[in-house]
Amino acid sequence: MTTTSTTALDPQRVQRRTVFLLSSAQLLSGVGNGATLSIGSLLAVDLSGSEAWAGSITTVLTLAAAVAALPLARLAEARGRRVGLVTGLVAAMVGALLIIASVMSQSFVLLLLGAAFLGLGTAANLQARFAAVDLAEPEHRGRSLSTVVWAITIGAVAGPNLIQPGAAVGEALGLPPIAGPFVFSAVGLFLAAGLLFAGLRPDPLLMSRRLAAQAEAGDEPGAQPVRGTIRSGLRAVRSSPQAMLALAAVVAAHGVMVAVMSMTPLHLQQLVGGSHEGHHGGTTDSTDALVVIGLTISLHIAGMFALSPLWGWLTDKAGRFQTIAMGHGLLLVAVFIAGFGQHEPALVTVGLILLGLGWSAASIAGSTLLAESLAPEQRVTVQGVSDTLMGAAGAVGGATSGLLLAWIGYQGLNIASSVLAAAVLALTVIMAAGRRTPASMGGQPDGTSA
Repeated sequence: MTTTSTTALDPQRVQRRTVFLLSSAQLLSGVGNGATLSIGSLLAVDLSGSEAWAGSITTVLTLAAAVAALPLARLAEARGRRVGLVTGLVAAMVGALLIIASVMSQSFVLLLLGAAFLGLGTAANLQARFAAVDLAEPEHRGRSLSTVVWAITIGAVAGPNLIQPGAAVGEALGLPPIAGPFVFSAVGLFLAAGLLFAGLRPDPLLMSRRLAAQAEAGDEPGAQPVRGTIRSGLRAVRSSPQAMLALAAVVAAHGVMVAVMSMTPLHLQQLVGGSHEGHHGGTTDSTDALVVIGLTISLHIAGMFALSPLWGWLTDKAGRFQTIAMGHGLLLVAVFIAGFGQHEPALVTVGLILLGLGWSAASIAGSTLLAESLAPEQRVTVQGVSDTLMGAAGAVGGATSGLLLAWIGYQGLNIASSVLAAAVLALTVIMAAGRRTPASMGGQPDGTSA
């Protein structure tokens, strides 16, 4: 892009178009995550033959997202957001096709490989929220980021409820019924990748760099981006207490959410499917369990995304720190309700809804605070590190949640998960109370907007 063409473009017009395109792509790609979250653990148990592998799909998916976050960030750093996002979405489409193949061949290994490729799509979807703030004005960063997060709601909520329509599609295509939902996933991911490939021009990251160079040094190159490694990213984070809190907020929220959410389908299957006088394998019991699981995960995902605009508004108006505190407070309430209400499907569902709401508030406010707490040349790498650590926390949560469920039960799993949320909530309150002087770039250090 030349200097003339960059100057001639209205950055805010490009920003509005960018948010619309990112939101549309999130909507389409959300179907893939929704289907995987709702039936992934059931597929894992079915194809592996052991409940010990129930958390393996969530673990592999989140671990792959963690591993892919920095390479995708480096790709965005070198080639722009468009190339990085499209690469992740195309890989996820391949993952959906591999899961279909795993069901047809009854291959557990192929299922794990498909989940790994879907993880690249998760990494791309996470990075899309940062692409939404590349050109955003400081007072609207929370709103822009939350709009893109919100857009995934329709697709993600629809995903868990595509089990029955997917079965019909699968049957029509000659596929096993449980593979049907992933047909929707593959199509949605294909459309999302095509939309961004064709429409995300000019690239928001590359345009923001050009505008910054023009404003600061008359088109002279600015500071060079930090090297895209975890070590360099963490070094940059340590230079800013606000960035450290932001990183802790999003990582802890993700770990708590994944740990509890990933085991809830199995808990509900045992609770509902085993509630009819021990007929665990009965068709009626299995159908009842699938309906309850689909509804619960749908409402949980709705909690994660549907109120994102509210959290974005609160992030901009009430403050970053305050909204982070709200998020982790909601997480504590959620695990209390789900854990102590473990024998009542309705209370488990309420807990999962609140779990999604807490994750949403903490993630939006934390991601906004992270994006504005660092120098421009540090942001993309640190954003990649943030997503890597989020994925790692999710992978650890998914891997350990099955063991915790077996050792201390569903209630114990929830209680154990509360420790992280409580720690971040305490840290947020302490930092908000101790910092009262104005901060640069989008707000007061105590988390209130300028």
